[in-house]
Amino acid sequence: MTPVRLSIVLVSALTLPASGHGGDDSPACSATASTLFTACGDGVEADYATARATCLNLSSAPAQAGCLADARSTRREGDRLCRRQLAARRRACTLLGEAPYDPPFDPASFDDDFTHLPKPNRYFPLRIGNRWEYRGGSETTVVEVLDATKRIAGVTCIVVRDQVSVDGQVVEDTQDWFAQAKDGTVWYCGEEVKSFETFPGDQPAAPELVAIDGSFKAGRDGAKAGVIFLAAPAKGRAYREEFALTSAEDVAEVLSTTYSFGADPDLDTLVPEALARALCAGDCVVTLNYSLLEPGVIERKYYAPGIGTFLETAPDSGEVVPLVDCNFDPRCATLPHP
Repeated sequence: MTPVRLSIVLVSALTLPASGHGGDDSPACSATASTLFTACGDGVEADYATARATCLNLSSAPAQAGCLADARSTRREGDRLCRRQLAARRRACTLLGEAPYDPPFDPASFDDDFTHLPKPNRYFPLRIGNRWEYRGGSETTVVEVLDATKRIAGVTCIVVRDQVSVDGQVVEDTQDWFAQAKDGTVWYCGEEVKSFETFPGDQPAAPELVAIDGSFKAGRDGAKAGVIFLAAPAKGRAYREEFALTSAEDVAEVLSTTYSFGADPDLDTLVPEALARALCAGDCVVTLNYSLLEPGVIERKYYAPGIGTFLETAPDSGEVVPLVDCNFDPRCATLPHP
C-alpha cells in the first residue's frame, strides 16, 4: 500500500536527533522494521507448529489432512503479512525519519485538571461529559468523556469510553486515555480494548469477551505515548498516534487544515455534503490515518472546530461513519442524519 504522498514536515515535539541508531548498522527506524520482520516470521513459524500439533490430534485422516492444509495456507498468509508490514514500516521511516522514537513526555508539560483546561484543543475537546454518537450502516459508536482519570508515566490522563454496537449488540468497548499538553496538543497514552461476540443459542444472549487485541499503555512493555491531535496542525505534518510494537502502530498525516465542501473534489469523496456544510467554513482539518499492522487499510478523519471528529471514511471500501448526535454544542441539534 502506498499512502498519499505529502511534503515531509515532522512534528517538532517528536523530532529527535537524526544520529540515533538501532541494534545493527541501520538507523533506528529501519533497524526496528527489520528486527520486527524477523520476529514476525518467527511468530508465523511458531503458530504453524502449534497448528500442526493440533492437527495431529484429529483421529480422522481426512480431517487431519484438511487441518494441515489450512495450517499451511495460514502460514503462507502470515508470511505475506510479514512482508507487507515490513514495507509499510519502511515507508513510515521515510516519512517520519530514522531517529529513535523516544518523544519527550515530561509531566510538567501537561495539565492535570480536566475541569479547567487553560488551553483546550478545539479540534479534540475533552470536556468531561462530552458525548458523540456516530452511525454507519448497522453500526453505532458512542464516545463519552468520563469523569475519571488515569495516571500514566506521571501524567494525568482523562478516560474516554468508546463503545461500538452492531444491531444493538456490543461488539467493542474501549477505554482510551488522553493527556492534554499545556501547548494544546492532545497525547494518546493508551487504551484498554475489549472485543465481544454474541453466539447463537446462548441464553440469555449476552456479549462474550473474545479478545483484547490492540490494548497498550505507555510505559508498559516498551509502549510510548503518541499524538492524537496537534496543537497547531499543518498540511504535510506526520506523526505517530500509537507506539506499541506489534500491538498498536498507527500513523497520521495532515491532508488539509482549511477543508470546506466543494474546495477539493478528492477530499469530498464519500463526504455527506449537508454535514460538511453545517460544520466546515474553510476551517476543518482532514487527516489520513493508517496502521502499520494492517497495510493497505486507510481511512480519512474529518475534524471541525468546537466539535472534534465528525466523520470517518474509508476510500477503498466506501465505508462512511458520520456524526449524528452530540451534547455540547448548539450545532449538535441540527446535525443531518444519514
